[in-house]
Amino acid sequence: QVQFVESGGGLVQPGGSLRLSCAASGFTFSAAAMRWYRQAPGKEREWVAIISSSGVSTNYADSVKGRFTISRDNGKKTVYLQMNSLKPEDTAVYYCKAFYGSASLGNWGQGTQVIVSS
Repeated sequence: QVQFVESGGGLVQPGGSLRLSCAASGFTFSAAAMRWYRQAPGKEREWVAIISSSGVSTNYADSVKGRFTISRDNGKKTVYLQMNSLKPEDTAVYYCKAFYGSASLGNWGQGTQVIVSS
């Protein structure tokens, strides 16, 4: 019953911005670290960002550092990914995932598609 529903993707011009949302359910959201991943066609899924359960600590992949910001609202049980200065290389399906320590929870959701193109 662990579920992740990603939304907010779409088509955007290079240099533009998008804000992704991931609504989570079926576990104690406030106890879980949350991660964003992405997968481009022909590439393996890669980790993008992480936020601690309290929201006080974050970390990012080098490819998105300085452009993306992860945040969370424990009351809404939602994690966000603000994406600025988007590049064509950011084109991918974006997924969120929850962790209790090193243990991942549930299955992958549907993801939300981001296309950066002119």
